[in-house]
Amino acid sequence: MEEIEKQITQLSPEELKKFSAWFDDYLSDEWDRQIQRDVTAGKFDALVAQLDANFEAGLCKPL
Repeated sequence: MEEIEKQITQLSPEELKKFSAWFDDYLSDEWDRQIQRDVTAGKFDALVAQLDANFEAGLCKPL
């Protein structure tokens, strides 16, 4: 980590801007990958089942 931090501090303003944009995209993509892993692992199954049950019971209102 220290080496990465050192390299980042040595970037020019333009390089830092490009790195920042790349890193923002990377984090966004990683968030999407984590959500997909969680879905695949069934981590949301109970929540989805509860939402379906609420909908079927008429507990939901149209937006």
